[in-house]
Amino acid sequence: MKKISILVTTYNEEENVIPLSEAIIGQFAEFMSEYDYDILFIDNYSLDNTRDNIIKLCESNKKIKAIFNSRNFGQSSSGFYGVVNTTGDCTICISADFQDPVKLMPEFVKFWEEGYKIVLGVKEKSKENPIMRMIRTLYYKILKRMSDVEQLEHVTGFGLYDKSFIEIMKSFDDPIPFSRGMISEIGLKRKLIPYTQEKRRSGKSSYNFYRYYDYAMLSFTSYTKVGLRIATFLGFLVSFLSILSAFAYLIMKLLYWDRFPAGNIPILLGVFVLGGMQLLFIGLIGEYIMSINLRLMKRPYVIEERRINFE
Repeated sequence: MKKISILVTTYNEEENVIPLSEAIIGQFAEFMSEYDYDILFIDNYSLDNTRDNIIKLCESNKKIKAIFNSRNFGQSSSGFYGVVNTTGDCTICISADFQDPVKLMPEFVKFWEEGYKIVLGVKEKSKENPIMRMIRTLYYKILKRMSDVEQLEHVTGFGLYDKSFIEIMKSFDDPIPFSRGMISEIGLKRKLIPYTQEKRRSGKSSYNFYRYYDYAMLSFTSYTKVGLRIATFLGFLVSFLSILSAFAYLIMKLLYWDRFPAGNIPILLGVFVLGGMQLLFIGLIGEYIMSINLRLMKRPYVIEERRINFE
């Protein structure tokens, strides 16, 4: 009997973990009874009753497992660590907030049995804030044009991953993994299934501007070189224009010294423009250096505080 693992990452989801586990088990009972299963909750140091509820689930059903992180290690690292600790012939990743439709699981499995190694849900529509949707779309378009590797639009990680893909993920040995980039980079046969993303059933999203920015920079610095290239080319261009402008200013001053306006306005404008551009690109280069630094430190994805129902 084939085994399917379900991975759920949690952070302050006390109202969702129990009904979600019931919905997942219901799908197996009704549509996938020929498969064995287990459910792995990896909790990123929740501060509410999420862990207590997960412990209750683990005590009532030995097929439900848990990993509790010693602190919040971020969605990307926690999710990656959870995936590589699953033991099924395939793993389905699903969010704890019911924004990913549980009812798509049987369809994922159907395409997996047809030979697809990766089956992904794509947010064709979303009930989230339309402004956020627009910003996400713009971000995906920019990243897609800049990246050397194909980037999938409106893919959150919700989907099914064959065990062979997970084994390749382990071999990357990247301490700050960007899983969505790996999907395209590895290039295994995949299927995309459109769906409408629902609103959160309860609770409040832990994502804020800083977290969105952090994740965006991770993808940008992992799969694009264009930022550094733009800084280099624009640096040459601005330097050339600055020298040209300075030379032209000198000529005009010598020829029309009595009629040419006095003062340091051109110099001040040049200083502000060049200073602003320098700060911008120093910050951009700093993002790349920080990404390199984190990879060189080789820190663990997460540090476990406790695990439950693992043999």
